[in-house]
Amino acid sequence: MDAIDRRSALGLLAASGAAIGSPALAQALFDLKLPGGNGARPMTSAFPEKGAMILQRTRAPLLETPMAVFDDGVFTPNDRFFVRWHYADIPTAIDGAAHRVTVGGAVRRRLSLSLADLMAMPRFEIAAVNQCSGNSRGHFAPRVPGAQWGHGAMGNALWGGVRLRDVLDRAGVAPGAVAVRFGGLDRPPPGAPPFLKSLSLDHARDGEVMLAFLMNGERLPMLNGYPLRLVVPGWYSTYWIKALSSIEVLDAPDTSYWMEKAYRIPTAPRASVVPGAKDFPTEPINRMNPRAFITNLADGDAIVARSPFAVRGIAFGGAAGVRSVELSMNGGRSWHPAQLGPDMGRYGFRRWDLTGAAVAPGQYRLAVRCTNTDGVVQTGEPIWNPGGYMDNRIETIGVRAA
Repeated sequence: MDAIDRRSALGLLAASGAAIGSPALAQALFDLKLPGGNGARPMTSAFPEKGAMILQRTRAPLLETPMAVFDDGVFTPNDRFFVRWHYADIPTAIDGAAHRVTVGGAVRRRLSLSLADLMAMPRFEIAAVNQCSGNSRGHFAPRVPGAQWGHGAMGNALWGGVRLRDVLDRAGVAPGAVAVRFGGLDRPPPGAPPFLKSLSLDHARDGEVMLAFLMNGERLPMLNGYPLRLVVPGWYSTYWIKALSSIEVLDAPDTSYWMEKAYRIPTAPRASVVPGAKDFPTEPINRMNPRAFITNLADGDAIVARSPFAVRGIAFGGAAGVRSVELSMNGGRSWHPAQLGPDMGRYGFRRWDLTGAAVAPGQYRLAVRCTNTDGVVQTGEPIWNPGGYMDNRIETIGVRAA
């Protein structure tokens, strides 16, 4: 991978913020069909290196992937991969040849690694779903603050790079180290804490956490973390630091804001508490749960009565692989096993499909659920927490046979 200076192409990002919501750039409105209403969002193709995306917010950019994209294959195209940044001051131009990642803290040797240095190390590839902690937040009832995502704040890619373990070994972790903290090039406004996230040392050294410079065989798009991002398979994307620039080994637990105060979930099962509850014990958000979606049909679609029909979609096991996917034609009263497609890796999307039996004219409620290899199965029980995190309820759609 050659180093790039993308100033000319991606300088457009800085200018696009003011204009992105203009009628000329909003080609259509996309209805997310949020249960509380107000689900119409503009579609835009105005962001550099991105195709048509659902615009949730301009600054910092929040771009959602339309669900129909997931019907095209298990790997989400880079130009349709969702975008989520926290602060408005994000990098819009990076000289890849000059970029450095520092490794410091409780290490024997401080390092400053270039992309060329990293690319000379042993390579590693892994398929993994990157999912926002608040994916599907717009479906919480009662509503909670934050981006009112539909289900498209996720994507699956084949990530290429180097193992974090190999980088830490080069630096030499000092005795007594307990965690590793990561930072990127996005900058907070005055008085706000920098966006830093950490992993336990054992997790950081598990051989799966990686520093990625390739995404589906290509350079990372600027909006998805060019030139380098952390990949934490099976964990929510809050840990997947973009435009990675610093790695710090800690000799004490991380008490910084984004670990101690933000992105925390109830310790209760499924991270769910009674709506409005306060003063419950919490922990940092971590492993993802299993999910499954129908991708070739949308809520309200018509099927042909008295004729077999195809249903297909994607599933992922969260922090484990996909064991099975089941489809219901009656809203969950009975279930039928679906056929699973090739296993591209336990952390990635898995295709599933089923041919539905011919049905009489009428209204039907399709539901799909995933069971992962740890035995965790999706349920239809509501989930609620004040952050709007970790929704993995069984997804249902209504179809009409005529």
